[in-house]
Amino acid sequence: MKPVLPRSVCFQPATLLLPRTTAFATQHINTATRSFFKFRKVTSSPATMSSATSFHEFKPLDKKGNVYDLSKLKGKVVLVVNTASKCGFTPQFEGLEKLYKDLKAAHPNDVEFLGFPCNQFGSQDPGSNDTIQEFCQLNYGVSFPVLGKTDVNGDKAEPVFEWMKAEQPGLMGLKRVKWNFEKFLVGKDGKVKGRWASTTKPEALKAPIEAALKA
Repeated sequence: MKPVLPRSVCFQPATLLLPRTTAFATQHINTATRSFFKFRKVTSSPATMSSATSFHEFKPLDKKGNVYDLSKLKGKVVLVVNTASKCGFTPQFEGLEKLYKDLKAAHPNDVEFLGFPCNQFGSQDPGSNDTIQEFCQLNYGVSFPVLGKTDVNGDKAEPVFEWMKAEQPGLMGLKRVKWNFEKFLVGKDGKVKGRWASTTKPEALKAPIEAALKA
């Protein structure tokens, strides 16, 4: 409830209040605008998955919470894997690292792997980003980028995963990621070229990756 002001106050000339009100509003609008754009700098882009036409339009967050701009991977073949540290498929890190090193040796500037830790399947990646990074490096010598922990399904799913799932549905048209260590292959043009289930071993992906490199 607004306080009742004395008549002498109520009938003060309005012009005396307008500059203050305008300045106050402008100050707070500018503050809100700055806050909005500051927030936008550390979230994925584009704002809606449906507006994207390429993998390279997205900006997920890295292990430090900074933007990892996928546009810097233009012209490269990229293997994307949702990973976990305490899963029955976790030993696939070893195969992924070997495949990564072999491909990097032959195509040093044309290929990249990206790991996206995810705790959505059986809570099998519960640690912090730092804990996950340490685990990957100490146990499997992982040298490819492992980004920040994220969701791959649901309302909070990382937009790049929503886009890849729509571009390349799984068996029977299923879009959602079923478990840890699903793999998506992205071509040099930023389009999804293939998708494989958790049971597909990394070494089985060498041929399709090399085919994408030659395309």
